[in-house]
Amino acid sequence: MKRFFDWILSMTLLAVFSVPMLFVALFVKLTSPGPVLYWSDRVGRCNVIFRMPKFRTMRTGTPAVATHLLTNPDQFLTPIGKFLRKSSLDELPQLFSILRGDMSFVGPRPALYNQDDLIELRTEKGVHVLPPGLTGWAQVNGRDELPIPVKVEFDEHYLKNRSMALDLRIIFLTALKVLKSDGVSH
Repeated sequence: MKRFFDWILSMTLLAVFSVPMLFVALFVKLTSPGPVLYWSDRVGRCNVIFRMPKFRTMRTGTPAVATHLLTNPDQFLTPIGKFLRKSSLDELPQLFSILRGDMSFVGPRPALYNQDDLIELRTEKGVHVLPPGLTGWAQVNGRDELPIPVKVEFDEHYLKNRSMALDLRIIFLTALKVLKSDGVSH
């Protein structure tokens, strides 16, 4: 049921957002040199690495680490990068990852391949068996502001309580947070 829901919703949203995605791609290309999409190596279900697309918000050559680990993240942002991140428009290409089955709409956010502490803690708690999500329980409870152990506690809560009702609640709360740009620190 969840996979069918993911497929239908991603197809619908791709149809709805196809024109805005073309405009975002054009603005990314016109405002900074480099590719439109940034392909990030991420940790998927059962710790298998997959390549996740995002609209590029950082300048080419930016170190491949979590944004909060950069000394001054703003210096690496493209001219429209901050806007794309605050509006979460940079996440739209992940709809293709959901279509492919690499991701789901709801689950723990996919860790970067080099976030060993997060990967290890999720594996220890059994969270690694879930497909990563475009959004998740941790995102609606703090997003970028949460320390890793707290994120994993939220991920574990989702693992133990997942249901279609909880997924719909998380999607609704995510939409509210995106509209308010709530919880985005970079």
